[in-house]
Formats: sequence, C-alpha cells, structure tokens
Amino acid sequence: MSEMILIVDDPKRVPIDAGAYKLMSARDYIARAKPVPKRARLINLCADTRYLGLAYYCSLMAEARGERMLPSAEAMLWVGWKRIYARALGDLDAALARALRKTKGVLPAEPLLVCFGACAEPALAELARAAFDAFRCPILSIRYSTDGDGKILDVDVPKLKKLGAEESALFERALADYSRRARPTRAASQPARYALAILHDPKEEMPPSNDRALKKLMKLGPTLGMRVELITHKDLPRLAEYDALFIRETTNLDHHTYRFAKRAVAEGMPCIDDATSILRCCNKVYLAELFRAHNVPAPATRVIDRGGIAAAAEALGFPVILKIPDSSFSRGVKKARTLEEMREIATAMLKESDVILAQEYVETEYDWRIGILNGVPLYASKYYMAKGHWQIVKHEADGAHDEGTFETVSVEEAPPNIVDAALAAARPIGTGLYGVDVKQTPRGPMVVEVNDNPNLDAGVEDKVLKDELWRTILRDFIRRIEAR
Repeated sequence: MSEMILIVDDPKRVPIDAGAYKLMSARDYIARAKPVPKRARLINLCADTRYLGLAYYCSLMAEARGERMLPSAEAMLWVGWKRIYARALGDLDAALARALRKTKGVLPAEPLLVCFGACAEPALAELARAAFDAFRCPILSIRYSTDGDGKILDVDVPKLKKLGAEESALFERALADYSRRARPTRAASQPARYALAILHDPKEEMPPSNDRALKKLMKLGPTLGMRVELITHKDLPRLAEYDALFIRETTNLDHHTYRFAKRAVAEGMPCIDDATSILRCCNKVYLAELFRAHNVPAPATRVIDRGGIAAAAEALGFPVILKIPDSSFSRGVKKARTLEEMREIATAMLKESDVILAQEYVETEYDWRIGILNGVPLYASKYYMAKGHWQIVKHEADGAHDEGTFETVSVEEAPPNIVDAALAAARPIGTGLYGVDVKQTPRGPMVVEVNDNPNLDAGVEDKVLKDELWRTILRDFIRRIEAR
C-alpha cells in the first residue's frame, strides 16, 4: 500500500485518530524543496479551501510537482463556485430520486455527510458515490429536499474540526477504506460531426484574436471539411451542437470561459484551451513551482506571504518584480525599486491572495514568444517593450494602454536554445496551444511564463506562415475529433 500523507493546518491539533498516517502542515508542504515519496498519496484536509487560500496552493503546488493530492485545485474551484457546479447536480438529483423511490419518500432530514464517497445512510450510498465522483473532495455536505422527486439544494465542504464524534468516526473509516482502493476513472463520449465553435467577446478591449483572424478561421474551415461558427457567452446551453471548442476570449477561472471549457470536457469535446491548461497557466505560483520541479530555466523567484518580504528582497535584490498569481496582460505585475516600495506593493497584493510572487528583474529589449501546439513549435515572435516602459503592455491610469512593436520570424530562425526552453516549459502543462514567453539573456534563456490562450492575430503571428498557420490549427482540431 502506498504511503498516505495528510496535509493539515496544524499537525498538533488534528481532530481525528491519524496515527496510521504521516502528517504535514500546509506551510511546510508549500515550503518543501524535496518531493514526497514517489508513490505517496496526499490528502488535503486544511480548513480554508477558498480560491487562493493555503489549501488551494497546496493542491496547486502538488500538481506542479507531479504529486497526487486530493482534492485537486480544480476540484476546490468546482465545489466552491456554485454557478460552475450547477451542471453536476443533474446526476445527483437522479440518484436522490432513486433513493426516494426505494424508501417511499422516507429519508433523513439532516444534511448528508459524505466522506470519500461513503455515508452513514445505506439508502443514499449511490448519491454519496456520485457526489464524490463529481466533486472529488474528501468531505462533502449535501442538503436536499424530499419534496416530489427530490432536489439537491447545496453541496458544501465542511471543516474536519467541526465534525461530531459519529461523523469523525465515519470519516476515519472512510479514509482507511480510501487508502486501500484505487481512484475511479471516467469515460469520454464520442463526437459525431465536424463543427468548430469559436468562443469570443465582440466587445473585449484586448482579445487574443483580432477580427481578421476569426474571419480567416471561418473562411478556411470549410476547405478542410469543418464548419466554423462564432459563439458568445450566451451560447453555453447549445455548446453540445458542436464537435470542438476554440476559446478566443481572455480566460480566467472565475469566468464563463472556464465554465465553457469544463462543459466541453463533460460533452467529450476537444477544447483549446482545455480546463486543465487554463487552471495551470492562470496561476503564476503554479508555473513558478512547475519550472522549479522540471528544471526549466527561469528568473529567480520566491513565493512569499506577509512574513517573507524582507527575505525575498535580500535574496533577489532591487529592482524586484511582484506579481499577483492570476494576473494577465501585465496587470497585477509591479516593479519595486526599494524595500519600502516593495512592502507597500506586496501588502496591497496580499489583500487579494495569501501568497504572491517576488521575481528578479531581468531587463531585455524584447521577449520571445514561441507558439506551441500539441508539443510542436508553431511560430516565433519578438514582442518589444512598450516605449519608455519595462513591459510589453503599459496600462495607463485612465484605462488606456500602449503596446510595443513585434517581429515574427520562422521557428527555424529563432535561437534553438530559446525554442528548447519554451518546449521544456510547455511540455508539463499539456498538449494544447500555448504561448511561451522567454527572455534571451547573457545567462541563457529564461522562461517568464506559459500562456494558455496566446495571442493569434492576423498580421502578427501569421506573418511567416500566412494561411498555413490557421490551417494547422484547424487540422489539429480535426485530428482531436477523429481521435475520439
């Protein structure tokens, strides 16, 4: 049996009999430099499962390190944002209805506690297993109505320390059982015809693809036997009409783009960006840990909380770059020139996230952007810094922005070590479409970040390949559809 490690807030104050398991605090896990044993299984039992809380970062870092932790960061988002998980309640409603029929409408009125798919009520065992399969959290509390066919009212994650004696005993039995059994897998469905939906926002100020690019895809799709249509956030209910989804709108986790990606997975549809890539690329803390775990060359980086500001300043020097984990388009990225300025910026950022990034400042005239699709370099562009600024995009206080110029070359013309570094950074993310930003320095290439949803503008990224760039993307969607 593989080793089981429980990640907790305080190993000295665990409200269950955990004698058979190794305990580790959340902060120790985040700061841990060495990986846990290869076959170890991690259970995250921290009380605060909110987005950007310590529990969330433990699961996020476990994924970056290639370690198995339950629940995943994605599962925390899934159960925490009720508007995202509403789709999953249909299966739970059906299981509840079957339980009501079997018991002739007689079920306990209290919320149902589910621990690793187990519960204390035999009539609701099917519902408990379905809830665990849907949400993949160690502890769940399900409120339901027994009126008519029954209805799931809410799914929540209760705190371990709040469980009563009988509930704690149930949790201990379920944990022991879970440690002995394998995790279930899910089946995927087969799409039938070739129709590509492109999710876009016609009003977005800085979209990842301009109108000319979208028109190119719509024009070239039929030449490859694929119907290409534009959809917006209002079209989620009809997503199943298509065979694949291409998200050409700026992605975020607390956003309809992520819900579209999750729905695409549920419908068995190929999707770029897929939900896992969005989750991984949207958070710079995850990327920093991923780069460290996979020896990807990158600027020196520290993950800091309120107590780590001075140590990071001493280690990294000035100026230093501070980043909110889920910022995009240069937003939430600040440069501090002094310790006083660093404290001021970091304090403000830490009101939004329990931890932030401090990174050494590496000055370059431009960043390389290597576009990668399914593990293969697609294009190479130089993005120059905005005039008089240290970033590619300069945001003004009035909401306006200024961007630097660009230069696109063939992948063969890009420095090989830059391309190799980009491939090394994208490989552990997945097989989607990524834009990897790499700085060319006297110390060698340094990967800044991996972007899901990279810019694909007609006249910029297609400057070398022309229509072949768009055909390559469309052919990859066809390949993915046929593979299913």
